[in-house]
Amino acid sequence: MQCTTPPDHDPDCVFCRIARGELPSSKVYEDADTLAIMDIQSVNPGHMLVLVKPHRANIYALDDSLAGAAFRTAARVARVAKKVTGCEGVTLLQANEKAGAQTVFHFHLHVLPRWEGDGMALAWPVKNPPREALEAMAAKLREALADQD
Repeated sequence: MQCTTPPDHDPDCVFCRIARGELPSSKVYEDADTLAIMDIQSVNPGHMLVLVKPHRANIYALDDSLAGAAFRTAARVARVAKKVTGCEGVTLLQANEKAGAQTVFHFHLHVLPRWEGDGMALAWPVKNPPREALEAMAAKLREALADQD
């Protein structure tokens, strides 16, 4: 029988190596499940990454407990970023898979302090589907959620 539990460490993963203390980082916060560090490719002052400590490639690989831990840490450091930087807002950004713009394949959240006119744009082509299409998709998603339980 093969083990189906994902490994907790990938020796080739930069975020695993940071979480284990094998590579340097500017640590902001750490608990049993997560680590918040400064992003070396910062967009604005206070830009942090929240990593889960065990190696999980993306959001699909998180169990509910680890997902909750990641978002608790993100909320905590976002409040502190607002207090310390005086930013006018905070953007949380999380990407999955290549098509979703993920570049490091270890689950992480960007906590990005924002100011009006900071040059960081989040825009997508709005398609405004008809209500019928929204309702049909909602029904499919509800059905799939019910199958998960």
